[in-house]
Amino acid sequence: MQTKRSLIRLLSAVVLLGALSGCEPAILDSAGPVAASDRHIMLDAFAIMLAIVVPVIAATLAFAWWFRAGNSRAKYRPDWAYSGQLELLVWSVPTLAVIFLGGIAWIGSHAADPATPIGSDPPLRVEVVSLDWKWLFIYPDQGVASVNHLVVPAGRAVSLRLTSATVMNSFFVPQLGSQIYTMAGMTTRLNWRADRTGRYRGLSANYSGSGFPGMALAVDAVTPDQFARWIQGAKAGAQILDGAAYAGLLRPSRNVAPYTYRAVAPGLFDAIVRDAGTRTAQTAVDGRGN
Repeated sequence: MQTKRSLIRLLSAVVLLGALSGCEPAILDSAGPVAASDRHIMLDAFAIMLAIVVPVIAATLAFAWWFRAGNSRAKYRPDWAYSGQLELLVWSVPTLAVIFLGGIAWIGSHAADPATPIGSDPPLRVEVVSLDWKWLFIYPDQGVASVNHLVVPAGRAVSLRLTSATVMNSFFVPQLGSQIYTMAGMTTRLNWRADRTGRYRGLSANYSGSGFPGMALAVDAVTPDQFARWIQGAKAGAQILDGAAYAGLLRPSRNVAPYTYRAVAPGLFDAIVRDAGTRTAQTAVDGRGN
């Protein structure tokens, strides 16, 4: 019987380790200042909550041991009803915890405000549009665009303007930080920086329909030279993001492989925001709608 229990425990441990091996480091392995700030907030909050949880667990075990049936030294007080000192102790601990947690969340969230620029150097500007079910990235200064693939130079701040051409969505790259929503007819801003080269997984963090599970993206942080070569490679492509191409993007599609556009119709992002996906693509690009 003992051998059987040991075998079950061993198998359970193997299954658990196998499941955890597929987990990604995400926010705990921050690759930029915004994600590092988010990690500090989470770890500080975790430590504060442990300051409550650990004593409660220890007190539960201690009470169960002390007031066991075989302990004659434990006092039985059936008529006890109230203690002001005990009430003060019981309520002061969670009150302090709420104050500390609220202070950390308030200060930390304002310090890592998504709209706050990072550094003093000019950032890379990227315009982001969520569609069904893919992401469109427009580089207005470089004149190119990509789908489901964001390439940025490591060590340089990135300033993103985000909107949605359809339903509300949420843009999130855990290792770079700051989940932020995209909404039709509105723009949100997000600033972050990748401090080291690598590929970082991005995702949609808000359910948006049947194609939602495949709405993933790759963020490649590369050296400045590699970024320049990627821009040149995109400009050497064949596709142009004009009205007809945007009309194709508006059609729902799933598990779209990344690809690029060598040119983008001027003012496309602002037209998408203005028309909020209710006009035809050509009308949006030409700016003829009211």
